[in-house]
Amino acid sequence: MNGDIFKQNTKAADPAPKRTRSDKEQTRGRKSVRPVKERPYSKRRIAAKAREVLPVKIIPLGGLEQIGMNITCFEYNDSIVVVDCGIAFPESDMMGIDMVIPDVTYLRENIAKVKGLVITHGHEDHIGAMGYILKEINIPIYATKLTMGLIEHKFQEHQLMDVTERHVVRYGDKIQLGDIQVEFIKTNHSIADAAALAIKTPAGTIIHTGDFKIDYTPVYGASIDLQRIAELGKKGVLALMCDSTNAERPGFTPSEKTVGSALDNIFSTHASSRIIVATFASNVDRVQQIINTAYKFKRKVVIDGRSMVSTIAIASELGYINIPGKTLIDIDDMKDYPPEQLVLITTGSQGETMAALSRMANGTHRKVTVDSGDYVVFSSSAIPGNEKAISNIMNEIYERGADIVFQDIHVSGHACQEEIKLIYALSDPLYAIPVHGEYRHLRANAKLAEMMGVKPEHIHILQNGDVLELNEEKSEVTGKVPAGGIMVDGLGVGDVGNIVLHERQLLSQNGLIIVVLSLDRNSGTLVSGPDIVSRGFVYVRESEELMEEARKLVTQTVDMALRKHYTDWNKIKLAIKDTLGDYMWKHMKRSPMILPIIVDVTV
Repeated sequence: MNGDIFKQNTKAADPAPKRTRSDKEQTRGRKSVRPVKERPYSKRRIAAKAREVLPVKIIPLGGLEQIGMNITCFEYNDSIVVVDCGIAFPESDMMGIDMVIPDVTYLRENIAKVKGLVITHGHEDHIGAMGYILKEINIPIYATKLTMGLIEHKFQEHQLMDVTERHVVRYGDKIQLGDIQVEFIKTNHSIADAAALAIKTPAGTIIHTGDFKIDYTPVYGASIDLQRIAELGKKGVLALMCDSTNAERPGFTPSEKTVGSALDNIFSTHASSRIIVATFASNVDRVQQIINTAYKFKRKVVIDGRSMVSTIAIASELGYINIPGKTLIDIDDMKDYPPEQLVLITTGSQGETMAALSRMANGTHRKVTVDSGDYVVFSSSAIPGNEKAISNIMNEIYERGADIVFQDIHVSGHACQEEIKLIYALSDPLYAIPVHGEYRHLRANAKLAEMMGVKPEHIHILQNGDVLELNEEKSEVTGKVPAGGIMVDGLGVGDVGNIVLHERQLLSQNGLIIVVLSLDRNSGTLVSGPDIVSRGFVYVRESEELMEEARKLVTQTVDMALRKHYTDWNKIKLAIKDTLGDYMWKHMKRSPMILPIIVDVTV
């Protein structure tokens, strides 16, 4: 990475940057959005409101019962608006799977109704699936400036830039999409340009918070627009869909700026060490604070990790991060500076095997190796399920003689209980629909909603695929649509299903036995074999007696099948699997996958 790909200056970031000529050049190819002006109700609209109002449908296709893969449909009459389109990271039992994307069968079947895709912010669990999904359903996209920059980086990889309609919006913009209007509201999160949405339908207004926290002293930009949420609450909010990620945690989430003082303390107390900071690539505000501290202590900064380099380059180009002059250097120039003058900002805080920090720790990185005297900072919390991987990389770092700090160098980007309660108080919704989280998180959010005055019968904990219909008179789940995860393995999308996963799990647990033999169909005789190959079951050279007995048993089974004049080779394969499977279980208490291969020959 070359240092000159970033803008370097010493001026503080403008909390609300004005659009300049360069901004227009950066958004060339996108259509501008003209806000919809609110007008007084006409007699015609008053008459329309007097008639029975259709219920609005809320259909989550992902993001519930799990962390990640957020995507929700809002449908009124002949209009569907989609909010977010993210991925989920594979669970431990998904052998070989790279990511999981949502099933959009419902959208594909109703594509004529789909008016647009609205994005709340630029995290992978909200935009990561767009490169795959937009190839199936090509619809207009609406997002804030930084979010769109990250989306376009993905579209370049997927070759979608020239075929996808893109709109950059600002806070306060109101976008009319068929019968549904969407307003973007300023919020705070662990990435800049995050937005809540006011989704206005004839049935009422729904507030979708997206991922949020209430940060009164954000690193970049202004604080969350609580005033607008309160204004909407006074006008009447039909439903609140609130982030549940931290709904089990009491109190308030600390401000992102509190990390800055912790970083200052680390830099001052480890003045003689090279400092390596691992954090999420998308946490632009965290990277900004690390850079600010490095500049304060006269250190040079190196950015490493593919996703980190690309994200910071985009944020710098669009003005969301400011790097003081001569602070950033190329990784190849590290040799020109003593260790105590260097800071490395890298990916790998979750222990990912191929991330930059992992390669530094195990000695496979081409340019950087963790050395004794280094001080490694984990500036992130562990995503559930990653604890073991993080522990492994920490052990590798300690073995190399470096020190580690992983406490008090991170704050969450999600609201805790008191912040969630404040949003309920300001919006005063008729219905509550907890979103973003596992069931326990949704349940905790539901309890907060009831505490804040929402009637228990008006609180809906949904499952992916549920069709919730609601208006001021009633709310009920009226149906189910296809929903769930589609697994991506390499270039294959959806070609790995539950059966293949089950087979991979069997292979990982008990191994594989391959039985190869040749039969003459005409004479019905065994020509050669059987030969037995073990992979991941036993080491053949140390189990010769077991394998020899297995070979004799397979020979007897085949001879018996041939005496019964089996002409269907599949019946012979089934007999081999049953007999050999019973034998291995009896002697080894294991159930390997057994794969018979019969070669048909003519003698």
